[in-house]
Formats: sequence, C-alpha cells, structure tokens
Amino acid sequence: MIIQTEKEILSPQNNKIQLLKAENCAEKTGATILLIGVFHGDEPEGETLIGNLIQDIEQTPGLIGNNRVLIIPCLNPDGKLENIRGNFNGIDLNRNFPTQNRPGCNEEGRFNCGKEPASEVETRFIIDIIHEYKPERILAFHSPYKVVNYDGPADRIAENMSRLNGYPVQVDIGYPTPGSFGTYAGKERDIPVITLELPGDGDVQTMWLENRKALHYFISC
Repeated sequence: MIIQTEKEILSPQNNKIQLLKAENCAEKTGATILLIGVFHGDEPEGETLIGNLIQDIEQTPGLIGNNRVLIIPCLNPDGKLENIRGNFNGIDLNRNFPTQNRPGCNEEGRFNCGKEPASEVETRFIIDIIHEYKPERILAFHSPYKVVNYDGPADRIAENMSRLNGYPVQVDIGYPTPGSFGTYAGKERDIPVITLELPGDGDVQTMWLENRKALHYFISC
C-alpha cells in the first residue's frame, strides 16, 4: 500500500500541512478514522509515532481492514520549527475552535485562543476535514502527561487503549480548555475523540514501543 496525499494546504509561513489517506478498498465499507499530530509545536513526539505507524500500514495493509485512515502528521509546522506551543501567529490551535465554552478564553499568552474562533488556517483545515469526511473516531497526539484522555463517547476505546499501552485513563485533564478540539469534536459533535498524552520526556522510540499495539487497535477496531 502507498499512502497518498489527499489534501494539502500552506501554513502562515508557507510550510506544507498534509492530509494523507490510507485505504484498501476503492469503496469504503468500514470506519473513517482521523489521526492528528503536532497541535502544539513544542509537542512534536506524535509526528514520529505517526511516521512509524505509516510504515506499519504500508508494510501490513491488513492492519486497517476496510477502514479509511486519514492522517495529518503535523498540523503546526511553523510552531514545530520554532519549538513553540502556538502557530506563527501565536495562537494555541487547541483553543481556537468555535465551541460553546469559548467565551472568556485567554486572548494572550501561552493559551491565546485568538480574537475570533477558527481564525487560523490550521483550525479551518481540521473543521473542513470533519465536515467533508465525517470521521467516526479521532485521535490527537499531545504531551506530556502520559495519560489517555477522551471526549465524547470514547470511554470504551480509551479503556482498551489503556490496557495496551499502560497509560491511565484520565477524563479530566485538570484545567479548563475553552475552545479545545476535544470539546468541538467530542463533546459538541458526539465524535469519539482520544487525546493520547505522551510522556514528553525520554526516548520517542520507547514511546512508540509503548503505544504501537494501542495505535494498531485504534486504526483497526
């Protein structure tokens, strides 16, 4: 299997943001799954895990069965290049979604949600993908808490992933997240959303070994 580029946009600094697609059947009969890496530029670990997962899918196409797997390896290339949380405009992309709990969010500093919801091209890219492809479940990579967090009807998926990677399930991340992707897609649109919080320290290949079975489960279940 060759994983193909489905869509591509440019970041504010003209770096590519790609949506890749893997599927075995011309006509989808299984679930549509979306994986998103590097919401925050200073949390790049997910991109490496996604790269390893892509290799596994290419080598063993049967991993995904009849599912269609959509992959954004790096949503925030500008922030990643500068090793900063936000994008080039200083916006925390995980606070920039049009949610009911957005009023009162910070418009400055580390958690800057932006003057308007969906003000950023990266945010609009995600929203457009959800509208067009209607994924049945979504996984976003973050760090550094080493937990399986979830929003929406994803408790069973979270528990199963926890059994495979040894990370505890944590429903509440411990602080308010107005305008977050989990609220937008999970709580307000009833899509099962897993936020896989990686340790954020140590060897990323160790993180891959810890999570390989859990990620295989997520794309195949």
